[in-house]
Amino acid sequence: MKRALITGITGQDGSYLAEFLLSNGYEVHGLIRRSSTFNTDRIDHLYLDPHDPQARLFLHYGDLSDSGQVTNLVYNIQPDEIYHLAAQSHVRVSFDMPEFTGNITGLGTTRILEAVRRSGIRTKFYQASSSEMFGDAPAPQNEITPFRPRSPYAAAKVYAYWMTVNYRDGYHMFACNGILFNHESPRRGETFVTRKITRAIAYIIAGKQKKLYLGNLEAKRDWGFTPEYVVCQWLILQQDKPDDYVIGTGESHSVKEFVELAFKYAGIEIEWKGVEAYQKGIVKSLSCRLQTLASHVKVGDTLIEIDPKYFRPTEVDFLRADIIKAKKNLGWVPKVTFEELIKIMVDSDMELIGMNTPGEGKKALKEKGIHWTENKFILG
Repeated sequence: MKRALITGITGQDGSYLAEFLLSNGYEVHGLIRRSSTFNTDRIDHLYLDPHDPQARLFLHYGDLSDSGQVTNLVYNIQPDEIYHLAAQSHVRVSFDMPEFTGNITGLGTTRILEAVRRSGIRTKFYQASSSEMFGDAPAPQNEITPFRPRSPYAAAKVYAYWMTVNYRDGYHMFACNGILFNHESPRRGETFVTRKITRAIAYIIAGKQKKLYLGNLEAKRDWGFTPEYVVCQWLILQQDKPDDYVIGTGESHSVKEFVELAFKYAGIEIEWKGVEAYQKGIVKSLSCRLQTLASHVKVGDTLIEIDPKYFRPTEVDFLRADIIKAKKNLGWVPKVTFEELIKIMVDSDMELIGMNTPGEGKKALKEKGIHWTENKFILG
């Protein structure tokens, strides 16, 4: 039985990765921060009491700022594979907390790499790098594109990336970077723009929210489906030699496109009015289903407005992945399209609030051999 350690196991990626590894016979250990409230919703369905002989998921308290604790955990667990996913991962927040972001997102990686070196264990290490590192470098971006970070978060990730490379070269560690472009799912945090949009749609239709406030509508990103991306994280560590990989879909879409398609799928057609940077999203038409389901939403209503507080001091305008290397070396090709991703997330958020959904998201997954049950995904 292989043993894996996942930092950030309670996050979006960590929860899906834990599911995947457990389904493949791993014993999984997860690092979580001590809190007065539980933050394990995404993995509660996986957890068994440690005294249960069937238990293969074990959680450990720790913090990436505590090098001593990190070293003890790595030495005591002796993992075959380490997936370092934990970070202060919100780009906009990193401008408000640059020092904390550098400490956790940047130095946190160094503490784990040094823990592996000092403990002397033989393990494979995966560093969750980010497309944000490319900043305003011309698209498409691949493994040899120069980094041009445009946020404290991106700068911290660049530091973590190069520390991973240095430990690989200097100490012959099996250490890899997965440079993942934006990846989304129903488990995405509610402050991230995609989930913020799909959740707002459900709440607006249910009469629990009046408007959705956003920042830069023109930013373009390469958006994929997270359960597919965690499989790629695993594949990177199954290769004969350590290396770095760009992972994405090869397509790019704006925030405005995401908004329009998500609302349209839910039955609300949006048109834009006003000055370009501060456009408002107005209801142009409603589907027949929505006319009866959401009587409080009417044609002409303003549902989307721009709030300048969501603008970044320095913006990344255009990210799109060149995934030729991942296709060739890993044999990995994403299945879920941009439109299908939106349908999956809208369906999920409408389900969570107790509403009937169009259901096309589940249908699309089934056709691709991905089964969705109770917000859990089984990759075929």
